[in-house]
Amino acid sequence: MGTCYRDHVIAWSKEVGRSIDYLETLPDLDHDKLAYEGFSMGAPFGGLFPDIEDRFEVLVLIAPGFFLNKRLPESDVINFAPRVKAPVLMLNGRFDFIFPPGSPQEPMFRWLGTPAQQKRRVVYDSGHDIPRNEQIKEALNWLDRYLGPAQ
Repeated sequence: MGTCYRDHVIAWSKEVGRSIDYLETLPDLDHDKLAYEGFSMGAPFGGLFPDIEDRFEVLVLIAPGFFLNKRLPESDVINFAPRVKAPVLMLNGRFDFIFPPGSPQEPMFRWLGTPAQQKRRVVYDSGHDIPRNEQIKEALNWLDRYLGPAQ
């Protein structure tokens, strides 16, 4: 993946920052309790955006893994993941054909810079789609643990 992809990643990361800027203008939100949730294509970027944008307090990544095709270093998630420090929940499928367990899933979990006691990975007997009721249950428990119950 070349410069076009890199430019997209830069644009997406700017949009993430602008979105948070907008959210901070809303008086009815608690600006200190911001979570990043990514699913499928958005999940691997949980290893990049929270390094660039430090306003995320907690991460929920559904079906993530490192991308397997070669990317420029400045847009490769693997180069950002060790600097991500937010608590992270990863939900993966054992039979995921997009991000298989051995190569992209497990290394991403290990490489995230989050302290071990603040990382949790749950693997389901599923493919790329994690059972919805499990996603909800795990995500809400994780968010309650790190952000407190919703008011």
